[in-house]
Amino acid sequence: MTKMTTAELRGYQQICGKDGAMVAIACDQRGGMRTLLASDPAEQAKITNDMLGDTKADITRYLASAASCVLLDPLCAVPRIVDEGVLNRDTALLIGLDASGFDVSPEGYRLSRLVPGIDARRVRALGGTGGKIMVYLRADKPEANEHNIAILRQCIADFGQEDLLLVVEFLTYQLDGESPEDYAAKTPWLVEEGTRISLECGAKVLKLPYPGTPEACANITKMAGDVPWAVLSAGVNHATFLGQVEIAMQNGASGVIAGRSLWKDCISLDRDIQRERLKTIAVPRLREIQAVIGHYRQKAAA
Repeated sequence: MTKMTTAELRGYQQICGKDGAMVAIACDQRGGMRTLLASDPAEQAKITNDMLGDTKADITRYLASAASCVLLDPLCAVPRIVDEGVLNRDTALLIGLDASGFDVSPEGYRLSRLVPGIDARRVRALGGTGGKIMVYLRADKPEANEHNIAILRQCIADFGQEDLLLVVEFLTYQLDGESPEDYAAKTPWLVEEGTRISLECGAKVLKLPYPGTPEACANITKMAGDVPWAVLSAGVNHATFLGQVEIAMQNGASGVIAGRSLWKDCISLDRDIQRERLKTIAVPRLREIQAVIGHYRQKAAA
């Protein structure tokens, strides 16, 4: 198992709260955020990167300031979030390397993409505490993963050379012709095996989909060893995610890197409405998550 260097460990400490748990707000989405801001494709097309940057600035100022870290993208959000003084000095910054969307292979597999020009050195120049890379994996289809594993290895090697923290995320996905029932039944195994692939590639910190069962969470913790993992929200409703966080923390998770479940129904093109919802809806949700995490961190320390 690959251990963090001193510099990487320092970065990891900074993305965690005082209790040592990760509580990061993810708002590096672009296409998904446009979909939430406008239902009509024509209206979505009118939403510029600067407008998305305004939304991300509000999420950072009103929600992420109550967390230990924010995850942002290098197209809409940084460097402006830093340069304009929006980012709280006590809030760490992860910068996403993955491009929005994906390509599709002739066989129907998802091919991950990187934002051009964004590597470890550029993340450092933008003021990042570290980076985050997301790739798609289907562990039951080795031929589906070659392109994405190559990206993963490339990013891990680059950040290792720069001695900069990198959080590794993967997502599974339903194949064409695969029934929802069959996919749901495979999900715990797909997340476990995707974790194994990520660890074999050298991941030192993981951002994972909720694997579906307490047993799968425990298996991931055992497999990961000293490698900490955070659960992502995948846009489920808050009550559902709160239950998932509780199960994950009971079974060895080190925190959350959560986005849409906190803010998906709070963002708006009307910034006054957006700010009020972030303060009155999203922040209380975050406090509930922090309370769950704090409870299990205290139990683990006792």
